[in-house]
Amino acid sequence: MINNIKFSRRDFLKLSASGALGLVLSELGIGSALAAPPASQGRITWSGIPLYDAPAFSAKKISLFGMDQVISLKGEVEGEEGNPFNKAWFQVEGGYTYAGWLQPVETKLQKPIYEIPAAGQLGEITVPISETRLAPYTYSNNGYRLYYGTTHWVKKVVVTRDEKSIWYEIFDNHLKKSFYVPYYNMRIIPNEELTLLSPDIPESEKLIHVDLPTQMVTAFEGDTMVFSSRCSSGTKGTRTPTGEFLTYHKGPSVHMTNQGDAVNNIYDLPGVPWCTFFTGFGNAFHGTYWHNDYGRPRSHGCINLPSEDAKWIYRWSRPNLPPDEDYLHLPGEGTRIQIV
Repeated sequence: MINNIKFSRRDFLKLSASGALGLVLSELGIGSALAAPPASQGRITWSGIPLYDAPAFSAKKISLFGMDQVISLKGEVEGEEGNPFNKAWFQVEGGYTYAGWLQPVETKLQKPIYEIPAAGQLGEITVPISETRLAPYTYSNNGYRLYYGTTHWVKKVVVTRDEKSIWYEIFDNHLKKSFYVPYYNMRIIPNEELTLLSPDIPESEKLIHVDLPTQMVTAFEGDTMVFSSRCSSGTKGTRTPTGEFLTYHKGPSVHMTNQGDAVNNIYDLPGVPWCTFFTGFGNAFHGTYWHNDYGRPRSHGCINLPSEDAKWIYRWSRPNLPPDEDYLHLPGEGTRIQIV
């Protein structure tokens, strides 16, 4: 994410309309700054990703990584273009791999919080992978797997006295079912992180602009650019709609799935974070944990963003959800969006 770039809204929109935006951003060096968020670890997002001896797809393949393998990142280098807007590669033990294939992650173990409001409180996973349990016991059967940056609605704290363990009970609104997460893998999000950003700016002065040719999401306050991030919009067959929209419904954690509606390309994604919806068909800005390949259309119509950037859009746009609500739907209200 880049904030407070000296670039007027009028000039930006003219460049977007003319198709020259990508060239100008490249000349300003903004494209490389948006390539991949820094991190000390990376989680492999699908099985068979290669390790190369140089940062190029034509280089020698040394080995293949397995799905959900977590590796240390030694640094980031510029290499062969992986998509038209991303030349970022990670140097890892023994070679290089393309940044778009790894979810940047950290391992941040947490201290327990013993009091949760009656309505529940939002929590986020702070380790690369966390297994859930179907009951609050270490040797209980596994539930589903949770990933770094995903958000979940915590209903209560459970202290299991016989094995002296502490768990957060999370509730999945889609499955109508509870799961249990070890406290040290989840951060309870304080209320101050859910407040509206730039509350003094009139709603008429806020604008979110999405330029599909350059895969750029940009926000303006009046004539000032205050945010810019590379995204991944809808791919062939599930294109992101163009036109004018409002951010009229939101949820900080959504279980997204098309199971039951699709035969091919089925997805089942619990805990999708920071969802800012702008249509009644489920199109939304949201955080993404299943890839890091921003700059390439690859969604089912949503606008994929790095989770911290999706959180910024969620907090900056209206309506603003109270901390004790997990969904808000206000037709006709919200922050204005232009998608071109």
